[in-house]
Amino acid sequence: MSGSQPRNQKAANGDRRRPLLREADQAAVAVLVLLALAGMGIYWAVQGGPRGELIEIDRAEPLVARFQIDVNRAEWPELAQLPLVGEVLARRIVDSRRQDGAFADHDDLLRVNGIGPRTLERMKPFLLPMPDQDAVADVNALEPGT
Repeated sequence: MSGSQPRNQKAANGDRRRPLLREADQAAVAVLVLLALAGMGIYWAVQGGPRGELIEIDRAEPLVARFQIDVNRAEWPELAQLPLVGEVLARRIVDSRRQDGAFADHDDLLRVNGIGPRTLERMKPFLLPMPDQDAVADVNALEPGT
């Protein structure tokens, strides 16, 4: 053990450990931290913090999104999002619309294989209202020039 010195002798001989950052670097980090804190304070003030206008997420009113589709225009990916309607049934709805024409009202969906009264009732809140058939102009009945 002639080559090693005890720890307390090393400290006494002036062997100091270097700090991780020099004093100038420590000062620069301190200034950057203070600038970041000041920036956060300014942002808080601009966003309405002092006026109490910040939204507290725990107390915010829940937002309600309404998802409604037009059964005569929607393609199968949109229809597949409806309750109890998957890809297969959505494709059947689109195929029925193409083969037999547009649905006059929501009850016409019953012609699609796989849609019964219960499924239709679960779907109705998500379907846009159908226009009144008496109020819809028949494009085929119009004569040119009228």
